[in-house]
Amino acid sequence: MSEDLVALGIQELGLDLSPENIANLDIFLHEMGRWNRVHNLTAIEGEQESIRLHLIDSIAVLPVMRQFLSTPSPHIADLGSGGGLPAIPIAILQPEWRLTLIEAVRKKTAFLQHVRGKLKLKNVEILSDRVENVALQQPAQYDAVISRAFTSLARFLELSLPLLKPNGLVFAMKGKKADEEMLEVSMNDWRLVADEPLYIPNLAAERRLLLLTPVRKSPLLEQDCRD
Repeated sequence: MSEDLVALGIQELGLDLSPENIANLDIFLHEMGRWNRVHNLTAIEGEQESIRLHLIDSIAVLPVMRQFLSTPSPHIADLGSGGGLPAIPIAILQPEWRLTLIEAVRKKTAFLQHVRGKLKLKNVEILSDRVENVALQQPAQYDAVISRAFTSLARFLELSLPLLKPNGLVFAMKGKKADEEMLEVSMNDWRLVADEPLYIPNLAAERRLLLLTPVRKSPLLEQDCRD
C-alpha cells in the first residue's frame, strides 16, 4: 500500500513523511479495512477509496494545524472519532501532540483501542462516551477540537465550546456546504480565524478547513465562576 500512497499524491502534501510514518499509516488502513468488513466502521469500502477519502483527506489539515497551534504539545479532542479519523493519522505524524478521541459507539472504540495498541501510540487517549458527558467531566481542558463528518457546524461548535481552554481553536473539516453551515453560526459567539481550502491530490471534491475561536465563555464555565 505504500506504493499506492505515493501514487495517490501523498508526497504532494509536503509533510515530509518518514518510512516509519508510511509503514504506520499502512498498518492503520489495513486494520481499518479488516475491521470494517465485520464491524462496518465506515461506509466507504475498497482500498483505493479508503486511502483517498479517509487518510489523505485527514492529514491534509496538518499544514494549517501546524501553523495555528503554537504550543509544542497541544491537547486536541477529536469529536465523534468513528474509525479514528482524522485523529489517528494526525497522532502518527505528530507524536508530540496529545490526541483524545471521543466516541460513544462501543464497536468503534474497541477498534480505536486495538489500533492504538497495534501502533503503540502513547499520545492517544480514547474515551468511550458521549461528547456532552466528557464536557461535564473535563471542561476547558483542550487547546483545540477537531472533527470530520461528525455533525453540522453549529452543533459541532456548541459541543466544542465547553471543552476548549480560553482562546482555544476549533478545526472544522467541511466540504461544499461550508458557506451554508456558516450562516447558522452566531458570529456574536464565534470568530472566524481562517477559511483554508484543502488540496487533496487526485480528488475533485471541494474540501475546506474552517478555523474558529469562541468570543464568549461556555455556560459551564460561567456557572463555575458564579459558584
